[in-house]
Amino acid sequence: MNFPDSYFEDEVKAGFFVSAKMKSYWAMQLEVLNEIDRICRKHHIQYFAEWGTLLGTVRHRGYIPWDDDVDIGLYQYGWEQCEPSHSFGPAARNHYVFHYVISGTGTLMANDSSGNTIKYQVKSGQGFMLFPNQINTYIADQDLPWEYTWVEFDGLRAKEIVSTAGLSPDHPVYHAGSKDLRNEMMNEMLYIARHPGSSSESPFHMIGHLYLFLDYFMRSAATVRMNQSGKIRDFYIKEALSYIEQNFQNNITIEDIAAFCGLNRSYFGKIFHDTIGKSPQEFLISYRMTKAAELLKLTSLSIADIGNAVGYPNQLHFSRAFKNVYGTSPRSWRNTNKLEPD
Repeated sequence: MNFPDSYFEDEVKAGFFVSAKMKSYWAMQLEVLNEIDRICRKHHIQYFAEWGTLLGTVRHRGYIPWDDDVDIGLYQYGWEQCEPSHSFGPAARNHYVFHYVISGTGTLMANDSSGNTIKYQVKSGQGFMLFPNQINTYIADQDLPWEYTWVEFDGLRAKEIVSTAGLSPDHPVYHAGSKDLRNEMMNEMLYIARHPGSSSESPFHMIGHLYLFLDYFMRSAATVRMNQSGKIRDFYIKEALSYIEQNFQNNITIEDIAAFCGLNRSYFGKIFHDTIGKSPQEFLISYRMTKAAELLKLTSLSIADIGNAVGYPNQLHFSRAFKNVYGTSPRSWRNTNKLEPD
């Protein structure tokens, strides 16, 4: 960069004395900023001025007279079709980073507000928020890896926006209450990822799309949150019951069910018991035994095969669980209740 000799002279700006030495600092910083600009444009990286640098650019058409540094930030955004078992972390971010899952599934492991690491299963149509200074790891599924798009953002109202959407370190998984708003949000995220800033675009162009993303993000999730007293619980319980129905024969745990719903175990257990009247563990056992009773009544499968079919590979454990529910052994129950062919 070329500076006129007069640039390095002492000057009074806005009533504040700026020395020639300060001017030389400014010149060096502008040289560095010019190189940053060149690199960012070459690699299609969107950057922005903030704090004093942004204020000085607007109010003073340059540096704030008493300022001696440059404040710039980088938005990270993108799209990725992950390889099987692709992982990132453990790491902590400085800003908010939101991932929306377009297809596939994977696992988020993130610290809650108490510092405990909680595991969440996140599938297509859902998303997850990484919070500033929160340690987290996320891993794509081996068989059905994630395709996702992400946006990093921050600002004075960022915390308010995320809170309005109902997300927090204790509840980092995004669920949409409106499919249409969710799709609009995804479209804005993909637009940002696929249209990096160029010299022909105003810097406000991408900022505008960022605000549209935040609007759709907040409203799509807030639709769920506004009905949190009733409908959101129904939504989570419906998700849990569906998961149990499809996986009761597998070696699933309550942690698995909670992770599928995007909730931590303790909160999931509370809303499940409040809604169903049983703990998740009690309901899972009861459901499995109901299915076992159907098989005992309608088929000639062995006791061991029936136990295995409802998630109990150990016949002794199956018989004990069945007796706790029905008050008798599987064999005795079958002898009393089995339907004989006509």
